[in-house]
Amino acid sequence: MTRYLHTMYRITDPAKSRAFYEALGLEFRNEMDIVRNGEKEATNYFFGVPGQEEELELTFNHDGRTYDLGTGYGHIALAVDDLGAALTRLKAQGIEAEREPYRVREGGSLLCFVRDPDGYRIELIDRSGK
Repeated sequence: MTRYLHTMYRITDPAKSRAFYEALGLEFRNEMDIVRNGEKEATNYFFGVPGQEEELELTFNHDGRTYDLGTGYGHIALAVDDLGAALTRLKAQGIEAEREPYRVREGGSLLCFVRDPDGYRIELIDRSGK
């Protein structure tokens, strides 16, 4: 039997990333240092949606390197109960939507995108039915 566990991507500022993902409603669950040859190489930070097991793993490498997002990454998507209220909460913390919420098809859910501190796109999908 196969079960989805987590998605991982690399970050450059753990404090900014933690504040961003907690502002989105994810809960911080754990952190784990990766030690190789007696030196801390990286730290993994785990977040999840309350009540769900699946996690987002953010990895910070301690060697100071930076990363290109590349052309293969698209986005992760999170459902929110009320997109307008979520965007108001995020804006109060300095997180702006890329553009005004929109629908990709008539009758479809309202959605928009925000970017985390490293530029990763996060899609927010309204589940209120508005």
